[in-house]
Amino acid sequence: MKEVVRQCSLVVRKELLHLWRGKARLVATGAFAFANLVVFSFAGGLHGEAMRTNAAGFLWVGILLASTLALGESFRVEVQNQALEAMVLLPVHPAAIFYGKAIGNFVLLSLVGAVMVPCSIVLFDAVPVGGLGRLFLTIPFGAAAISAPGTMHAALSCRARSRDVLLPLLLFPLVVPGLVAAVQATQLCFLGDAMGEYGSWLTVLAAYCVVQWGLGGLLFSHIVEE
Repeated sequence: MKEVVRQCSLVVRKELLHLWRGKARLVATGAFAFANLVVFSFAGGLHGEAMRTNAAGFLWVGILLASTLALGESFRVEVQNQALEAMVLLPVHPAAIFYGKAIGNFVLLSLVGAVMVPCSIVLFDAVPVGGLGRLFLTIPFGAAAISAPGTMHAALSCRARSRDVLLPLLLFPLVVPGLVAAVQATQLCFLGDAMGEYGSWLTVLAAYCVVQWGLGGLLFSHIVEE
């Protein structure tokens, strides 16, 4: 177990170093998410109340669409340089590769989500009721709900010629439960939580994350060894 944790920390370090040195991936993901929010703001027209009501959905759909860029790119370099096969041949546990990759994607999506929060407030006039604390607590949970299954399916589709099309087709139906919980929790942050439902939706989101991260660690070996 200690060896797996050590190997995972090395993969995480590599991912974060790659993210820091090659900022194009972060910039492209953030720019795409922001472009989605701008399009949604125009789609809402001048109906301010409708835009505020749907701000949470717009925010998470924008992050989900942009995540396909980040998730696909996380394995593209390894496939092009045949580094993924080299990692499998080395005495590196597949779970360490999965969790290292997933944590790297989680950090990226959390950063993008944190940047998109003030953009959503400005574009949709959706000022969080009770402050930003709950909203910034929800963002990492939602990012974790996307990054774990996204890492699995990015690895599954990275060798396919149509991987850019295949990844969204595989990922989007799978993340619907987590995305619904993230949208509901975020909407309560924007519109208020008179019935005290925020904790319940956050618990559902956390449970979804636990299931997806657990399954990823168990099943990833079958993907990389194919």
